[in-house]
Amino acid sequence: MLKGFFNVPEPVNEPVLSYAVGSKERKLLKEALKVALEQKADIPMYIGGKELRTDKRVSIHPPHQHGHELGHYHEGDKSHVQAAIDAALDAKEDWENLPWEERAAIFLKAADLIAGPFRYKLNAATMLGQSKNAFQAEIDSACEIIDFLRFNVKYMSEIYMQQPPVSPRGNWNRVEQRPLEGFVFALTPFNFTAIAGNLPTSAAMMGNVVVWKPANTQIYSANVLMEVFRAAGVPAGVINLVYVDGPTAGDVIFKHPDFAGIHFTGSTAVFQNIWKTIGENIHRYRTYPRIVGETGGKDFILVHRSADIKAAATAIVRGAFEYQGQKCSAASRVYIPESLWSELKELIVADVESFKIGPTDDFSNFINAVIDEKSFDKLAKYIDAAKQDADAEIITGGTYDKREGYYIHPTVIQAKRADYVTMCEELFGPVLTVYVYADDEWENTLKVIDGTSIYALTGAVIAQDRYAISQATHVLRNAAGNFYINDKCTGAVVGQQPFGGARGSGTNDKAGSMVNLLRWVSPRTIKETFDPPVDYRYPFLEQE
Repeated sequence: MLKGFFNVPEPVNEPVLSYAVGSKERKLLKEALKVALEQKADIPMYIGGKELRTDKRVSIHPPHQHGHELGHYHEGDKSHVQAAIDAALDAKEDWENLPWEERAAIFLKAADLIAGPFRYKLNAATMLGQSKNAFQAEIDSACEIIDFLRFNVKYMSEIYMQQPPVSPRGNWNRVEQRPLEGFVFALTPFNFTAIAGNLPTSAAMMGNVVVWKPANTQIYSANVLMEVFRAAGVPAGVINLVYVDGPTAGDVIFKHPDFAGIHFTGSTAVFQNIWKTIGENIHRYRTYPRIVGETGGKDFILVHRSADIKAAATAIVRGAFEYQGQKCSAASRVYIPESLWSELKELIVADVESFKIGPTDDFSNFINAVIDEKSFDKLAKYIDAAKQDADAEIITGGTYDKREGYYIHPTVIQAKRADYVTMCEELFGPVLTVYVYADDEWENTLKVIDGTSIYALTGAVIAQDRYAISQATHVLRNAAGNFYINDKCTGAVVGQQPFGGARGSGTNDKAGSMVNLLRWVSPRTIKETFDPPVDYRYPFLEQE
C-alpha cells in the first residue's frame, strides 16, 4: 500500500469548445451524430459489473424526431432493484477500504476520458436523447461533468485534510471521514447529463456504493456515462444502473434497512413524497438516512429602471429560452418597469422571432424540442389558456407542433396580474411571463417577488443603480440560492457558483462544492492518549 500525503491535480474549468464552422470539434461531433443515428443501441442495466437484459424492451426516440428509433433499453422490475442493492453491499467493504487516492485516480481518469475519447459520443447522445443543441450539450455533458469530477476530487482531498486544530501534550486528536453505513440511492433527472453523472459519482467518490436510477428520457446518455465509468475502472457493484419506474424502485429501496441516503434532482412533489416515505420507514433503517435534493424553481429576473436595456433583453432571452427553458434555473417570470417596457418588448420580440427551431443535428437551430409528449401537452394547455384569459396577452410565440417533434415555439406572455397562474406555477418549458410594474412600485415589487412562489432556486437583478442592487440583494436574500447581478439566472459553473436553492427548491446542499461531499461521509473522532492516568484520584481530593 502506498504511503504519503498526496496532492491531487489542481482543477481548472474545462474549456468550452465553440463548434464554429470549419472547426475540428464540429466535424467530430457531426461524425458522432451520424454514427448514433445509423445504429440501434441495445442498452442493458448494469448490476454488479454485469450487463442485464430483460424481455421488456422500451424504444428510445429523439424528442425532435420521434419517428426515428435510436434503440431500446431493457426495463427491470423489483428483483433487479434488489439485485442492485445486494451487489452494492457486496462491493462495499473493498471499495470503502480502498485508499482515497485510488478512488481519486478513477474519477480523474473518468474526467479525462470524457474530455478526450468519449467527448463527442457523450455529447451526441445528449443532443439526440435529450434534444440539446451542440453548445448546450458541450456545456453540460462535456464541461460540467468534467468539472464535477475534477473539482470533487479536490474537495475530497480537502475534506480528508481537515483535522482538529488542537492536540494537547500527551494526546493526538484526529478525525476519520467514513462513508455512510449502507448504500446510497441516486435518482437523476432528464435535463442534465452532468447531474446524472454527478449524483452517483459524488457519493461513490467518498467511499459509498450506489444504486442509480436515471429518468427514462435520459437513459440513452446515461448508458454512455456508464461506459465511461467502467472504462475508468469503477469496480463492479460500486455504481449499479437500473431502469425501473419510481414506485417500483422506492418500494424496495425505502424499506431496506441498509438504505443510507438519497441524492436527488427532480420535481418538488416527488421529493416531498420521498421524504414522507423515508419518515414513515425511519424505524427500519440502520442509520438516519441523508436526504439531499435539488428540486424545482420559478426563477425570476427583476429589471430596474436604471438597467442597461440591451443587457436586460439578452439576459431575459437567454435565461428563459436556452434548452427550451428546461433548466431548473431557467427564467420563467420577469418584472419590468413601465418606463422600459416598450423598448425592452421590442428587443425581446425581435430576438425570439429570429430563433431558428428544429432538430439538433442542424447546428443553426437555437431552439429544439421539449423532452416528451407529456411535457408538450402540458405547455400547450397553458398557452391555450393564456390566449383565452383576459388577464394575459401573448406577446410573441403561442404556437406549437408535435407532428415530427415536440416543438413548443418560445412564447412570451404579458400578465396583467402579478399573481397570474404562469407567474406562479413551474411550467418547465419555453414559456416566459412578464409583469410590468409602475416605476414607483419598486419596493413593493421586491416583496411580490419574494412572496409569489414556493421556490427559491435562482434569480437575477438587472440594474446600474447600486442602491437598487444592494436593496434587491438584501430583500431577496431568501428568494434564490443562486443570485445574479446583471446576468441571466442560469449558467452556474462548478468551482465558481455552487448550485442549489432552499424553500421548495431543495436542501441547498450546493452541487459543485465541498458542502455536497460532506453529506456523503460520517465523521469519526479518534482521541489517543500516550501516557494515560493510572489513578482515578484528582489533585483536589488531597487533604490539607
